Amino acid sequence: MRQIWSEENKYKVWREIWTALAKAQYKAGLLTKEELEDIEKQKENIDIEQILENEKETKHDVVAAIKEFSKKAKVGGGKIHLGATSMDIVDNADALRIKQSFEIIERKIKKLLLIFSEKIEKYADHVCIGYTHLQPAEPTTTGYRLSFYAQDLLTDYNFLQFVKIQVKAKGMKGAVGTSASYQAVLKEKKLDPTEMEKEVMEELGIDASLIASQVYTRKYDYLALAVLASISSSLGKFAGDLRILQSPSIGEWSEPFGKKQVGSSAMPFKRNPINAEKISSLARYISVLPQVVLENATLSYLERTLDDSANKRILIPEAFLAVDEILDVAIRLVEGLVINEKKVAYNLEQFAPFAGTETILIRCVEKEANRQAMHEILRDISMKAWADIQEGKPNPMIKLLVENKEIKKYLKEKEIKELLDVTHHVGNAPKRALELVKIIKKIR
Repeated sequence: MRQIWSEENKYKVWREIWTALAKAQYKAGLLTKEELEDIEKQKENIDIEQILENEKETKHDVVAAIKEFSKKAKVGGGKIHLGATSMDIVDNADALRIKQSFEIIERKIKKLLLIFSEKIEKYADHVCIGYTHLQPAEPTTTGYRLSFYAQDLLTDYNFLQFVKIQVKAKGMKGAVGTSASYQAVLKEKKLDPTEMEKEVMEELGIDASLIASQVYTRKYDYLALAVLASISSSLGKFAGDLRILQSPSIGEWSEPFGKKQVGSSAMPFKRNPINAEKISSLARYISVLPQVVLENATLSYLERTLDDSANKRILIPEAFLAVDEILDVAIRLVEGLVINEKKVAYNLEQFAPFAGTETILIRCVEKEANRQAMHEILRDISMKAWADIQEGKPNPMIKLLVENKEIKKYLKEKEIKELLDVTHHVGNAPKRALELVKIIKKIR
């Protein structure tokens, strides 16, 4: 990703576009064979320092690069950039680099989805306590919880497929996008502007927009940033939940921690979730970037203003780099995810009995118990049990239920214990989690 967005690669891509244009114009009869061969020969011979020196004088990055290239290509240099405007080069280069970056992002999403799938399969039936409002709720399974994150990431993957189709290059359309300059230079030649553009874009391996002004629509940048923000949101949610579950009070999950890893320079005992925190930090940064590029699309007046130019040079590379890092870290986290099964079982034993009270209420009413009276009994038992837990004692819920005289009138001890068996209280969640795995594995 760094290589794609490096200054060195930017100038290489510019040279590829100028060379592709020269090839098409040679076919049209605008260049001689010697001129084209000279341009092709000098394509890789780039002096970035000279370009930067030229820019100090010209105050124009593209003109500075043209001067450096044409000076190297002494035979064909006079034909470089013929009929083109700066954004025929810059925007097409940006579109190419966005396309290449999407390929990296897509590959890593696929890898991460498959890793999630392995974990979901392993823990599909592993019952754990669920949490709502950050408070113990009803049981779920570890695999089903993992499927939340995988499904969000699958949504991002599908969104990326849509964005890849929508985002196109400007094409070779000249100033303000009318192709008038190309029509002028190609008058009575072998290719018309549309045919010449097709030749160039096929050489570059990217589609051109049907309509463009001086630039490609900045909606393309917005779509690119929107899908990157969506990916970072999904993994930011995963990272945030991991941080909560790693806190000692819950202690059910943790990120991998190396044998020689240090948590704190002052507190030797610390096991901080630094990788999950990194994801959270980067996701927060990326979340605000779509607003900037949306304003670029809104506030780029008429055929072109430079409201977008400075910020997109920074934020588009940084957004791709940040999401690339998020995906790399997430892959390591999910691969090495530690599920503390003993702590999961302990939390389940402490809190799951509360979830069974509704079923007990229903069964008692079925046997002619007064619903309101029984609800008050169960509430009173729950409050007593909760008070013991708050004092660090084991949950006495089962004992209190079994020994209650009113409940005994309707349910036997064996029935009560069966109704409190949380393995029967996760619905069809494991089945649906495994159905998601099947969908993920169909991705090619």
